Amino acid sequence: MPGPPEMIWILVILFLLFGAKKLPELARSSGEALKEFKKATKEAMADEEPVKPTVAQEAPRRMEAPADSNTTSTSA
Repeated sequence: MPGPPEMIWILVILFLLFGAKKLPELARSSGEALKEFKKATKEAMADEEPVKPTVAQEAPRRMEAPADSNTTSTSA
């Protein structure tokens, strides 16, 4: 985040580029666009329903012995 001196330079450059009349219009339109974006995001999140996997969608679970274990033992 820029500090106070950097913010002053940014505002001076914006003022020189766009002029005093255009800056409030740009700020207002960008604020409205941000508000509309947040509203659309909230609506999209509300429309989504959590998906619960069914039994058929779950991965099968199997019990397997480790590959390096010795299952046969010899007795002397």
